[in-house]
Amino acid sequence: MSRKCPYCDKSNTPSDRRKAIVLIGSFVRKSDNSQQQRYRCNSCRFTFSDASFHPCYYQKKRQFNSLIYQGLVSGVSQRRLTRVLRLNRKTIVRKMIFLSRLASNFFEIDRRLQKKSETIEFDDLETFEHSKLKPLSVIAVVESESRRVLGLSVARMPAKGLLVRQSLKKYGHRQDERKVKRQQLLEEIKPFVVEEAVIKSDENPHYVKDVRRYFPEGKHLRYKGRRGCVVGQGELKSGGFDPLFSLNHTMAMFRANVNRLFRRSWNTTKRADRLEMHLKLYALYHNSVLIYSKSI
Repeated sequence: MSRKCPYCDKSNTPSDRRKAIVLIGSFVRKSDNSQQQRYRCNSCRFTFSDASFHPCYYQKKRQFNSLIYQGLVSGVSQRRLTRVLRLNRKTIVRKMIFLSRLASNFFEIDRRLQKKSETIEFDDLETFEHSKLKPLSVIAVVESESRRVLGLSVARMPAKGLLVRQSLKKYGHRQDERKVKRQQLLEEIKPFVVEEAVIKSDENPHYVKDVRRYFPEGKHLRYKGRRGCVVGQGELKSGGFDPLFSLNHTMAMFRANVNRLFRRSWNTTKRADRLEMHLKLYALYHNSVLIYSKSI
C-alpha cells in the first residue's frame, strides 16, 4: 500500500515488519454515492480516507461543481444559477472562488506544458464595477493564430470624458492601476514567450517602454486603432484585414461568455477581484475546450 499519512508523513516500506498504514473498511460518500477506502496510521493512530486527498474535501455539494463551472463560462449569472440549481447564493459564490483557484492552478500547468509563443498580441478592454463612474481595465495577452490566452489582469482606472466630474464628486480620487498591472502581467508571461518574439499592440504610447523593458530582443509592431463593427461591439474591427484579429476576437468572446462583461445588461461586477476570478475560469475553458476542440 503506497498511501501516505497526512498527519505524520509515515508510509509503508518493504523493510517494515508491521505495516504503518492499514485498511479499516470503507464508506459511501453521500454527495456522489462513490465508495471511499478508509485507512489508519499505526504510527500516530489517526484515520483518513481517499477523500482526504481530494481538492473537494469537506464539500457537501461537490456534485454541483461541474454544473456551476459550465454555467459561469457560458454567460449564466450567479443569481440565475441559484434559481436553476436551487442553491443558496452564498454557495454559488463560494463555489466560484473555489473553482477559480483550481482554474488558476490548471492554467499555470497548461502554460508550462505548451511550447513558448513566438507571436503575441495584447491590449485591454474597458468595463466597470458597480457603476460606470468606477471603470475597470481588463488587460489580456493572447497568442496569435491559436488565440490561446496567455494571461490576464484587472486594473482599476479613473473615469474619462464627461464622467470625470461626477465620478470625483461621488467617489473621490480613483487610483490608476493600469501601468502596474500591465507590467506585472508582462513579467508573468515572460517565461512562456521566446526572447525574439513578435509583440503586436495598438499605438498606445504607454506600451512602448513596457515592451522594451520586458522583451528587449523582441519586435514590437504597433497598429493604428480602428472603429469597431456592430457585431463585435467595439472588440471586432469593421472592414478589411485586422492585424490584431486574434486578440479582438478573443475579447469579443469574453464579452459573449462572461455575463459580467455583457453590454446593456443588469449583470454588473461588484468587486474587481471577483471579475478577475471569473475571467480566469473562462480563460481555462477557452484554452482547454474551445481552442482545443478547434485545433482537433
